[in-house]
Amino acid sequence: MIQITSSPIATEHVLRAVGDPRCGASVLFLGTTRAETDGQPTETLEYECYEPMARQILSELEAEARRRWPIEQCWVVHRVGAVGIGEASVAIAVSSPHRADAFAAGQWLIDSVKQRVPIWKKEISPDGREQWQHPQSEAERRTRMTSS
Repeated sequence: MIQITSSPIATEHVLRAVGDPRCGASVLFLGTTRAETDGQPTETLEYECYEPMARQILSELEAEARRRWPIEQCWVVHRVGAVGIGEASVAIAVSSPHRADAFAAGQWLIDSVKQRVPIWKKEISPDGREQWQHPQSEAERRTRMTSS
């Protein structure tokens, strides 16, 4: 199941939706807005996307995850518009007979969503400054932070 929404993500619903009696593992990942990035305060994030392409790529990623791991249920939900501190901007839930597969599929999905899906994030600071973040720039920033 793929969903792009401007409404808050109903995380409990997403987790219940992947419940399956054939599975011993359900994994839920939530990407939430944090109060600061690299020491700079954040007031809100705003997400935009080209929805037809985003849906297509999300569907391709779901299909690829199903080919790579024995997933019974899979939900990927991404929010667009303003997302406040502590609110979820993305939810990925998978269920599988075994936990290792559920964790691996969930991690691969979020990493792939961040790298490949045309969803753009703008960070807005309390003083009104705005900065667009590109998934590659975030990955590069993390690499720099861990290598220093």
